[in-house]
Amino acid sequence: MTRKLYHGSQNIIEKPIFAFGKKYNDYGLGFYCTENLDMAKEWGVFENKDGYANCYELEFDGLKILDLNSEEYGILHWLAILLQNREFDILSGLALEAKEYLLKHFLVDYESYDVIIGYRADDSYFSFAQDFINGTISYRQLNYAMHLRNLGQQIVLKSQKAFERMEFLGYEVAESEAWYAKKMVRDKTARREYFDIERNRYQRGDIYIIQIIDEEMKKDDLRLRQSLS
Repeated sequence: MTRKLYHGSQNIIEKPIFAFGKKYNDYGLGFYCTENLDMAKEWGVFENKDGYANCYELEFDGLKILDLNSEEYGILHWLAILLQNREFDILSGLALEAKEYLLKHFLVDYESYDVIIGYRADDSYFSFAQDFINGTISYRQLNYAMHLRNLGQQIVLKSQKAFERMEFLGYEVAESEAWYAKKMVRDKTARREYFDIERNRYQRGDIYIIQIIDEEMKKDDLRLRQSLS
C-alpha cells in the first residue's frame, strides 16, 4: 500500500538522509511527515519566512509499523516515548517519579520499527504532557487535551529500509503570511479550550499520575479505560 506524505520544511528536500537530524525530537532520529498538506505548510513556515511542503510517496507493504493510535496503545505509551526523547521541566519529585514509572511500565521498543505513527508534540501538546506528569491534570484531561483542534498526527520514518522506499514527488511553496497565522490560530484555540473548559473541571473518578504510581497501574489496567468512559 502506497501513501502520500508531506514534510514541512524551510528547504526543498528531494532525498531525505537517514540518521540525520535532531535526536531530541519526539521519537528520536527520523524523518517526520504528515498526510495532511495543510499541516505540512503550517509546520514549514516561520514568522515572516516562507517554507515548503515537500511531497513523497511511501510504500508501506513489508514495513514494520508502530501505530500509537491503535487500540493496543494509549496516551501513556506516547508519553513514555516522549519522555525518553524530549527534555521536560521536572518541577517536582512527583514529576521525576512519574517519568521513571512511565519509562519502566509504558515504554515501547519503538526503535525496532521502520515507521511510527502518533501525535506530534508541538508547544501545546508538550505543555499538556508536562501538566500531567506534574500532577496538574488527570489522565482523562490529558486524553481530552490531545484531541483539541486536531493539533497534529505525524508519520516518522525510522529505518534505512523505510527511507529507501520513499519517492520524492515535488513540493508546494507555503507562504508565511497565510500559513503562519493559521498555525498560531490552531495553537491558541487549543490552549484556550484547554484552560477555559478543561483544566479546572474535575470529574468524579478522575485518575492522576500519583494514583497511577501508588496503585501500580499498568497498560492493561481496566481503571484507565473506565476513567475515559
